[in-house]
Amino acid sequence: MSRSSDDLSGGTAQSGDEALTAAEAAERVGVSVSTLRRWASLGLFTTNDTSDGWGPSAVAQARALVKLRERGYSIEQIREATDDGRLVGYSDELVGEVVGERFTLAEASKKSGLKESEIEELIAALGLPSAAVNDLGADDVEMFGFFSTAIESGFPRDALLQTVRVYGQAVSKIADAEVRLVHLHVHEPLLRDGVPSEKIEQQMEGITSGLLPLFSPVIDHLHRRFLTHFVEQDIVGHMEDDGGASEVGQVRVAIAFADLAGYTQLTEEVGDEEAAGIVERFVGNVNQSLPDEARILKTIGDEVMIVSSDAGSLTDWAVGFQMLSNERPLPRIGIHCGNVVFRDGDYFGREVNLAARVAARAAAGEVLVTWPVVETSGRHLEFELIGEVQLKGFSQATELYLADLAEEK
Repeated sequence: MSRSSDDLSGGTAQSGDEALTAAEAAERVGVSVSTLRRWASLGLFTTNDTSDGWGPSAVAQARALVKLRERGYSIEQIREATDDGRLVGYSDELVGEVVGERFTLAEASKKSGLKESEIEELIAALGLPSAAVNDLGADDVEMFGFFSTAIESGFPRDALLQTVRVYGQAVSKIADAEVRLVHLHVHEPLLRDGVPSEKIEQQMEGITSGLLPLFSPVIDHLHRRFLTHFVEQDIVGHMEDDGGASEVGQVRVAIAFADLAGYTQLTEEVGDEEAAGIVERFVGNVNQSLPDEARILKTIGDEVMIVSSDAGSLTDWAVGFQMLSNERPLPRIGIHCGNVVFRDGDYFGREVNLAARVAARAAAGEVLVTWPVVETSGRHLEFELIGEVQLKGFSQATELYLADLAEEK
């Protein structure tokens, strides 16, 4: 290794709050000072940021080393991975808070105005590990303060917890995607090409420090754009509401499930990579063609769940989408509408399950709908009664209709 272990020996930090002493770093990592120094002497760190003490990248890497040791990896295996350039990717911009001021749960409670039990509840709702209550930074305390203000302003506690869960799930998915995409499209190709570890480190540091932090303002901008869109949709929804959803937490929506008929067989024929590309194009085509009041709620494999405030326009879209679909495997779409429970950014209940079952009965290229959808659709569509069908999991049969464009007369 070309790195010197002297800069990792743990002298007192000279750069203020941006570095720690060896004792402080060891406490933060959860190992002894001697262990940190031994790891440094063995060349297990891929960073030079600790010449004036232990900086953010070194502390983050030390924490990763603890996890690797807990999983049974030997020092020799870790050193080999370090030399190969497999253990790079941290930068001060991404992990800077690990060396900042830390707070106990009691201190965070006092500073934020939240009870300790409320902080623990919020951490669980966010999806953070339970051990996070013992490793709180200044940004965490500031975030708890925002939640405290929301509660004091009268925002319902249950609604706040649901909002927090949605934030946690969405942001964790974003962060996971960022890391995995950089790994797959940057880090792995460098390793395969045999690029020296020092150059891999330089390139990865340039990406993580220069590119990933830029995503935060992008996310903030998109949040505001989507807020504007959904506020507009909510206003329209209030105007068109017929009072059908009488219970708190319920909304009346149209739900469509769409997937690719024969997708499992397709993966056997063309392989996972090509099949994944077909699904990606399918989801992209759905997303680009949906009417304004509809959106993709989630995807599960090749299946897409779509929600809309307008069953008629959603059915128009589905019929048009099928007419333009000419590549195998063809989509199949099922649509139903009714009152559903809205919870944690998702929709639940009998009507959602019914929509999924309707889609499962559709054949390739078909759009199957229920009677409540037929009632709301325009005359430019025609609906052929398939019959009363016993859907799996439902005690009563359901009338299903095949939707298509009406023939001109």
